[in-house]
Amino acid sequence: MSEENVFLLYAFASGILITFVYDVLRIWRRVLPHKGLLVSLEDLAFWIFCALYIFQLMHRESNGSLRWFAVMGALAGMLLYKKTVGRFLVHYLSMALCRVRDLLCRVMGFCLRPVGKAGHAAGGALGRLLKKARSFCKNKLKYYGKLLKIKIRKQ
Repeated sequence: MSEENVFLLYAFASGILITFVYDVLRIWRRVLPHKGLLVSLEDLAFWIFCALYIFQLMHRESNGSLRWFAVMGALAGMLLYKKTVGRFLVHYLSMALCRVRDLLCRVMGFCLRPVGKAGHAAGGALGRLLKKARSFCKNKLKYYGKLLKIKIRKQ
């Protein structure tokens, strides 16, 4: 009986951990917004982590058999975390980190302002060089993107 109680406690803690990791991911997305492929890759990595973690827990504690009380324990841990700590953690921590991010951007902009003025004073040679490099990279990316579309269409 005590082994099942310990297993239930592990499942409960696992539910809290999984929800916390996802909240960290949500905070990351609020502080550094991004879309599309990167979000999908983050979600894929998260779900692979969850699957491996839960599989390892089930294998270690119950020899790989699925115990429904463990599933309910994990769900209870997720729900308890979400209703108590989770809602405040994501909101307030992401708000604080966004303010730190904005402050750092302002400081960097202020510190780099003399570099930009020096580039203008030198005839804008640095600016022209950066513009050419950007244009070169953009054209190469377009070229390889078109090649990739052609390869996909041929298959």
